[in-house]
Amino acid sequence: MSIAESAPASSARILVFAAGLCGAAGVALSAAAAHLGGAFVGTAASFLIMHAPVFLAVGLAGANRILRIGSLVLLVGLVLFCGDLLARDFVGSRLFPMSAPIGGTLLIAGWLAIAASALVRQRP
Repeated sequence: MSIAESAPASSARILVFAAGLCGAAGVALSAAAAHLGGAFVGTAASFLIMHAPVFLAVGLAGANRILRIGSLVLLVGLVLFCGDLLARDFVGSRLFPMSAPIGGTLLIAGWLAIAASALVRQRP
């Protein structure tokens, strides 16, 4: 099997794995927000829960390359954005300078790539 043939399978596994982690983290952080408070924990929990089904759907459906790449960009953006919000509440400092804005920009770019994937003609 060539690298090109294994790339869709490996990205699918990454996305399904990410879906499970995002869902679990979102539920756990929702509980933490309810019990511990924190200005940003609830926001991070909501972002994780709302993106988990996207990763699961793309991972299971496979779809086209642009959709998979857009989903991976979305994942990186989610990690940066939520990581920064959680670091602010739990550590008391940012993940690194500009991590939330970079993550948010990647989230927007990922969603735009997902939208663009609908415009790509599928090969038979």
